[in-house]
Amino acid sequence: MKTVIRWIALAVVVAAVLVIAREPLYWLRRLTVAVHGSAGLPQSFYTPRVVVRGSNQPPAPRETPAAEQLDPTALQNAADYAEKQQSRALIVTRHGYIVFEKYWQGSNLDTVVESAGLGRVVAALAAGVAISERKIGWPEEPIGYLIPALSKDPRGEITVRNLLHMSSGLASSASPYSTNIMSRYLELPSEAPPGQRWLDQAVDADLLGYVIQTATGQPYAEYLSQAIWARIGAGDAWLWLDGPGGDAHVDSGFFARQGDWLRVAELLLQNGNYQGDEVIVPRWIPQLLQPVKSNPNYGSYVRLGTHPAAGMSPYETNDVFVVEGGGNRLWLVPSLQIAILRTGAQPSSDWDDGRIPNLIVRGAHDFIPPAARPGADIRQLVPNH
Repeated sequence: MKTVIRWIALAVVVAAVLVIAREPLYWLRRLTVAVHGSAGLPQSFYTPRVVVRGSNQPPAPRETPAAEQLDPTALQNAADYAEKQQSRALIVTRHGYIVFEKYWQGSNLDTVVESAGLGRVVAALAAGVAISERKIGWPEEPIGYLIPALSKDPRGEITVRNLLHMSSGLASSASPYSTNIMSRYLELPSEAPPGQRWLDQAVDADLLGYVIQTATGQPYAEYLSQAIWARIGAGDAWLWLDGPGGDAHVDSGFFARQGDWLRVAELLLQNGNYQGDEVIVPRWIPQLLQPVKSNPNYGSYVRLGTHPAAGMSPYETNDVFVVEGGGNRLWLVPSLQIAILRTGAQPSSDWDDGRIPNLIVRGAHDFIPPAARPGADIRQLVPNH
């Protein structure tokens, strides 16, 4: 009997070794998640990586809050709240100037951070460049025209815009720990007609990166550098690959200097223009901010501020939109030309997503509350009257 048990145990061990040997990187990633948890993964988890070349230009010039009509006390109050929420950095720009910056955990403007979902909006910007260059025909182009494996498949009717809107209708994403992730994505069945269901999942953003790659004939990292990253003066960044020489993840694993996200903010606030250079055609940014049919709280990888989430304060002005990923937030206020970047761990359960931008917006001396604007009901300014 003991001999039988030994042989069974040995067989189990051999089977486990064979399974792990077939895809060791997958099992190493699973082990790392088991040890660290999905919210605190070390940078070593996101390997291998490929560089996205930047042009390493100097950062935006600095200006005093007073010169940009911002209240220093309001900025400090926002920083105090950010500090309580285990933030790594809080950086504010206005009209292209850095007017406030506060760092914790030994970080600074050039600290490289895993940007989580922030990387998705860069893919959306790169798609706009590819469309303007006629590499992608138009936003409604079916991806079956661009991905040969889907050319005769009903899933090929998913459009580029469906991917931007996180409404492909595909089943929940394959495990991000897997290697050869794109092959797994292309095996996912449809669960809903394209455009009818909004679902925040990795497959849509990752497929968008793959579409850009096939449409341009260049590796995604190379095209991203050429179309966006080097043109806005950012430093070198890195993309997580699904395996050696593999395809890039877009949904997570984008490593960049945290200050470089303010360059992306400038691009979004200026309708695709960066310091006088038209990086993206002006009509593309407004398209990204159009509400998604299946979820009007979102545009293309951005959350729109017109409908506050449960438990948060309404934004002071409804033109706010937010690029978010994990605990990272990039709030943008086009009417005031303000960008606010918060990086750090996932906030606690009592986090109010409206508090930091509201403190700063209310501290702008030229901010006019909606109730005080021409045509508004003046009674809203004086409660109970």
